[in-house]
Amino acid sequence: MSVDASVVNVDGPWEHRFVAANGARFHVAEMGDGPLVLMLHGFPQFWYAWRHQMRALAAAGYRVAAMDLRGFGGSDKPPRGYDTYTATLDAASVIRALGEKDAVVMGQGLGGWIAWCMPVLRPDVTRAIASLSMAHPRVMRHATWTNGAQREASRWIVGLQKPFVPEREMARSHGYVAGLLHEWSSPFGQFPTKEDIARYGDGMMIPFVAHSAAEHYRWLGRSSVRPDGPMFMRRIKHAVRVPVLQLQGTDDRCVLPEATYGSGAWVPGDYHHVKVPGAGHFLTEEAPEAVGTALLDWLRTLP
Repeated sequence: MSVDASVVNVDGPWEHRFVAANGARFHVAEMGDGPLVLMLHGFPQFWYAWRHQMRALAAAGYRVAAMDLRGFGGSDKPPRGYDTYTATLDAASVIRALGEKDAVVMGQGLGGWIAWCMPVLRPDVTRAIASLSMAHPRVMRHATWTNGAQREASRWIVGLQKPFVPEREMARSHGYVAGLLHEWSSPFGQFPTKEDIARYGDGMMIPFVAHSAAEHYRWLGRSSVRPDGPMFMRRIKHAVRVPVLQLQGTDDRCVLPEATYGSGAWVPGDYHHVKVPGAGHFLTEEAPEAVGTALLDWLRTLP
């Protein structure tokens, strides 16, 4: 099956554009006017995961930009640059390339990991953060090491460390993506539909995406046994000095709810932890209205 990057140019009220930032080209879906909100997707998705919240926030007076992360969707897929340092610089550079001095950064899953790191690594462009389905990286690392259930839930990352095998599986059919979408979502909800599986399955079959997507997690795995891993954890040990909203689905089977507690210890100021009942890992699509309401209620409290 032949798939190209055009599959991510989904029609809708948004505008598709390409932004040159940090030495690469990033695909961004944008709509609305007002303060900028930058949205970062998770694995195995692309910008489209934020479509419901884009409509809600744009209607409420915000400029929303949902970007494809490096290596995903319509963004560039260079051979290097899949560490978290580069991911935060990518986001910061996109904010500046969009003509804004700062933004509220929202992320889900992998995007949530990046969002947590923005106030520490790129504080000059980060006004506030919202993290969905992801604990603070130090809390997440501790839970993976000490919580047997979370360690088991994170075993898929170990599978991605194998060279070539995972990307061949992801590029061959929709089966790998379908498995993750079903496994991590609530068993009592309506997500994913056949359309969701086809959309994200196609997105992972774009040339080089499967390899590049895996590289984000390979850096996390490799760095844990190299000097750059402990150095990274020391860097993000600093307090998060911007407002933080953390949303967590009660049925998340990728990042277990009990593994996310304690993130507030890294936020000495404005911090809110909100549970989303009956939703799994893919909050923006499993509970679009509840997530949209929570995000808007929180955004209106920001200075």
